Amino acid sequence: MKEETLKTGTTTVGIVCKDGIVLAADKRATSGNLVVDKNAQKIHSINDNLVLTTAGSVSDIQLLIKLIKAQLKLKQLKTNRDPNIKESANLLSGIVYSNVRKMSMIPGVSHFVLGGKDKFGFHLYDLFADGSLTLCEEYIASGSGSVMAYGVLETLYEKELSVKKCIELAVKAINAAVQRDTASGQGIDVVTVTDKGVETVLKKKINTKL
Repeated sequence: MKEETLKTGTTTVGIVCKDGIVLAADKRATSGNLVVDKNAQKIHSINDNLVLTTAGSVSDIQLLIKLIKAQLKLKQLKTNRDPNIKESANLLSGIVYSNVRKMSMIPGVSHFVLGGKDKFGFHLYDLFADGSLTLCEEYIASGSGSVMAYGVLETLYEKELSVKKCIELAVKAINAAVQRDTASGQGIDVVTVTDKGVETVLKKKINTKL
């Protein structure tokens, strides 16, 4: 008998702007064909200058977020300084790598898009489910609706866009996924990383009642 893995889906987007980083995500959490949460939080603030989006298995995501917060706090106490974004991304990619390769009855799948600011500037990283780490210079999308989101990003993204313009672009990208991907929906959250730190700039719910 062929075993089937229960599918989950989402759409998240990260965009590099001339004056910051914009991260956006939908709010629907699914398990197979069932919508299990209509108000899922898929963007998480790790500290005052670091935020990430999530896609994959919820249990793994929750655990890995706890682990990276603890690891960054320990590193701060040991070195007496805040870890920079590259160090933070490398720490999380190592945790993801270890998690996906451990023996388990349920595959540990988690995909993070990490954005942050340090003394070196603004940074956006793609932490793929296999533990690989990629610095993104323009934009990245993850999840089951990423194909639709990429269509918008490829068409409308330009170098040196402002945070304000990138917020509008992120909303368009997530909305495109919501319209076509059944595993994405319910609403849109948008978070920015600027010189002011991490800020939630949009929390919009979509009415799906008939």
